Amino acid sequence: MEFVVEMLNIRKEFPGVVANDDITLQLRKGEIHALLGENGAGKSTLMSILFGMYQPDLGMIKINGEQVKIASPNVANKLGIGMVHQHFKLVSNFTVTENIILGNEKGIVLDISGAARRIEELSKRYGLNVDPHAKIEDISVGMQQRVEILKMLYRNAEVLILDEPSAVLTPQEIVELGKIMLSLIAEGKSIILITHKLKEIKAVANRCTVIRRGKTIGTVDVATTSELKMAEMMVGRNVSFKVEKEGSRPGEVILKLDGLTVNNNKNVPGLKNFTLDVRAGEIVGIAGVEGNGQTELVEAITGLRKVESGRIEMEGQDITRESIRGRIHKGIAHIPEDRQKRGLVLDYTLEENMILQVYNRKPFAKRGILNKAAIRKYASSILESFDVRSGRGPLSMSRSLSGGNQQKAIIGREIELDPGLLIAVQPTRGLDVGSIEYIHKRLIEHRNRGKAVLLISLELDEVLNVSDRIAVLNNGELIGVVNASETNENDIGLMMAGVGNGGDQ
Repeated sequence: MEFVVEMLNIRKEFPGVVANDDITLQLRKGEIHALLGENGAGKSTLMSILFGMYQPDLGMIKINGEQVKIASPNVANKLGIGMVHQHFKLVSNFTVTENIILGNEKGIVLDISGAARRIEELSKRYGLNVDPHAKIEDISVGMQQRVEILKMLYRNAEVLILDEPSAVLTPQEIVELGKIMLSLIAEGKSIILITHKLKEIKAVANRCTVIRRGKTIGTVDVATTSELKMAEMMVGRNVSFKVEKEGSRPGEVILKLDGLTVNNNKNVPGLKNFTLDVRAGEIVGIAGVEGNGQTELVEAITGLRKVESGRIEMEGQDITRESIRGRIHKGIAHIPEDRQKRGLVLDYTLEENMILQVYNRKPFAKRGILNKAAIRKYASSILESFDVRSGRGPLSMSRSLSGGNQQKAIIGREIELDPGLLIAVQPTRGLDVGSIEYIHKRLIEHRNRGKAVLLISLELDEVLNVSDRIAVLNNGELIGVVNASETNENDIGLMMAGVGNGGDQ
């Protein structure tokens, strides 16, 4: 058969929202087929139907030309379909092997050593380099993703669904993932790749199906279709990849970091003698390979991690030992790196999440009693302004939103506080090009209102495009500070590797 998977005229409706409206997707054997769409366009829902997590209201699915009913993920596995979810399904205190065989145990006695040997063979065959005996909690996010891929291969999957696989990866890990996907295709597998990243689609995909607001816009040949055209199909308008901004006019020092040393989780310095000023009316970007002190820096400023030595000042006041709530009151807002662990209470509604820092202030509360009408009005305004799409608006459970819409809700909440200092960590992770364009615009607007922005991102082009000055971290130390308009990707890359020296500006 030409098509290994055919999803024909699929419709799926949830209360208040049509997630998939007459969508057709056809996957050829041996191809990487990208599924592209805005946040909340219905991509993950469509793939959850293929993986048996949801049942379609209308339409049919064919596997190798035969119509099938995929009642559960176990049925999908038997049909040779595997899925790596955007948020991994791993038990952190289990080993790699225990996670991979979980749910696939056979017989009364577990042959863990036999399973580990098979996992090692699969790992070598596909160039995954995974240690079957390592604990999940001890390995990187990129390695955890490889474990999820191995889980599918262990179950003999022929069709692999990767849902936003690069959203949590470093640039180097993204390159490695591309190589892994191409090696899987060379072995005769077929891949459906859900992503917002047009560069990745151009790098590895053969064809791309674009959906917008639950409807199929079209399927294109990737080699002959420009990134600009695919972006336009996705959001329904022209999209600018260039960040438009005037030169900054820095004012008073808002954040002053002086000789900051902060320990990492292994109780050794992860950030060493770090000194930096961030002024009103400027965006300072932090560039560096992941794990070079960014986490320690952010957690020290926000009060989540103890400072071993040095001093943090906010508008001239020493806040080194200040409480987290005290820092929020002094005008520090934080878009965290992990939206689900640190950004949202997933089992709260959106309106409850929008007031997490201000629930005890007027007009949201009076004498300990919450004002529901004021809370709903405030939350609705944020959700509308940042185009957060959900079935029940402010009453939606945060867990029910797509990853991108969760991210937009957090960004809206933090910017709405109008903070003197906005710390934005990976602010556009998992967002589509239209949303990225909008978020960059809002960060620059915040700067133009005379506020300070500290931007931490692993996307080097984002740091270069949005920042006014760039501070480069390597091994927990400040390598140098450069003006964004006077440097380029190559120079920053050398500094990130500890080779170049940007001086102090």
